Amino acid sequence: MHKEMFTPAKLDLEKREEISKPSLSYWQDAWLRVKKNKAAIISFVLLILLTIMALIGPNINGHSYNEQNLKHSNLPPKVPGLENISWLPFDGELTRKNGVVYNAYEQKNVKEYYWLGTDSLGRDLFTRLWSGTRISLYIAVLAALIDMVIGVVYGAVSGFFGGKVDNVMQRITEILVGIPNLVIVILMIIVLEPGIMSITIALTITGWVGMARVVRAQVLKLKNQEYVLAARTLGLSNGKIIWKHLLPNLAGVIIINTMFTVPNAIFFEAFLSFVGLGLQPPLASLGTLIDEGFKVLQLYPYQMIIPAIVISLIMICFNMIADGLRDALDPKMRD
Repeated sequence: MHKEMFTPAKLDLEKREEISKPSLSYWQDAWLRVKKNKAAIISFVLLILLTIMALIGPNINGHSYNEQNLKHSNLPPKVPGLENISWLPFDGELTRKNGVVYNAYEQKNVKEYYWLGTDSLGRDLFTRLWSGTRISLYIAVLAALIDMVIGVVYGAVSGFFGGKVDNVMQRITEILVGIPNLVIVILMIIVLEPGIMSITIALTITGWVGMARVVRAQVLKLKNQEYVLAARTLGLSNGKIIWKHLLPNLAGVIIINTMFTVPNAIFFEAFLSFVGLGLQPPLASLGTLIDEGFKVLQLYPYQMIIPAIVISLIMICFNMIADGLRDALDPKMRD
């Protein structure tokens, strides 16, 4: 019996063969990379807070979103405990055109506090802001989910079967792309009343085309891969191949495109409400609030600035989260 000799070269080889990282699944690795993206995490937390406020905000201070009180019209923001801090805009004071500063609450003998002020009809802007945020998020998320379902199914079928099926389906998408969204919205308003339903249908009719094209391109690339050919050899049906083998590999692309769709839908809804084609009074959305505030911007700037800040935060958060997911779900970005 002889003892095994450990040379320096052999010891170096054993060190090099050691596993330096734990074995991680695709989604575990993606989650670790998302956590390293501070902008995405901060945006995610901020978006959760905005969503929570959209759900509970309208019920906090006891005012209804359509409750009018003309005696309390155009009051500036005033928050208890913050009214004595001069550098914060929550003291209930306004500035006239001649530069004179006055307390609007004392002038109108108002004892109540309106945290974000009131509009020209005396409606509480705090309640209307979060009611409008809720409606804007609802329309955007609903439209994004519908776009995702229709676009993924349409694009997967078109790319997988190819040939005549693909040609016919792509000609349909080209026709839909050529129709401006604004024309569709006007047609929906003619057929239906202006409101959530008409905006949602208008966003759904053509919104899924972008998702369908992205999914089709990915399916065309993946359908000739070895694992798909093996599944066909084992006798799996086309539907099962799409569902079990192709869609899981498209999950990253689908999630990223959906996240980018939401802020686009929010902006489109706000644009429609701003030009008068969206929600009608007394309903509120971020677009209607910005439209109403824009009319009195010089006299009461808070009526436009506050909803503009909220819609900007929502759109920035969704875009930052989408950017973070895009980097995290891209295998080429792996350390």
